[in-house]
Amino acid sequence: MDRTDRKILSLLENNGRMSMKELAHEVSLTAPATKERVNKLEESGVIKGYKTEISLEKLDRSITAFILFETDRCKDFYQFSLNHPEVLECHRLAGQYSYLIKISTFSMETLEDFVDEAIKYGKSSTHLIFSSASKNVFSGEEM
Repeated sequence: MDRTDRKILSLLENNGRMSMKELAHEVSLTAPATKERVNKLEESGVIKGYKTEISLEKLDRSITAFILFETDRCKDFYQFSLNHPEVLECHRLAGQYSYLIKISTFSMETLEDFVDEAIKYGKSSTHLIFSSASKNVFSGEEM
């Protein structure tokens, strides 16, 4: 992977809907050459897909929380998490807690309902998110 591939990845990370023409212009290549590079990045698995970022607030899901779970019923809890519509992420952990999940819900009441429903799998520790920051893999990298 060379500097041009990294620049392509950085640009697509910021705007996955960027046209090949725009992308080619930004990396100083022809559109066909750029398309070929993108195809190679996709085929090699570096680019796994393209996603849409959805505003949870616009869906009235204004409460986001991380919940740590300590459970002996790992497979059952994992299935519960996969099937629950409010669970956005489920991570298996090493250490005191078995899982870290991220949920998005409508209110403190529905958060409490979720915790009450999940408590049958073990002990939990809920952490509300006030604000978040994230960065792209290639942000801040010299191109």
